[in-house]
Amino acid sequence: MTILLYLVPAALGLGLLGLLAFLWSLRSGQYDDLDGAALRVLNDDDLAPPAQGPRRP
Repeated sequence: MTILLYLVPAALGLGLLGLLAFLWSLRSGQYDDLDGAALRVLNDDDLAPPAQGPRRP
């Protein structure tokens, strides 16, 4: 039974830590643009344009 004296405060502390991390992520704007990240995956801006070499007729 004495183990509960350690486990209950540890569980409450971890829950509070998770809640604080969630509130920090809300304040820092982690959830402001949910669709933008999904669309940036499809964007090909990092590809180099094709080299312009001599053309064969």
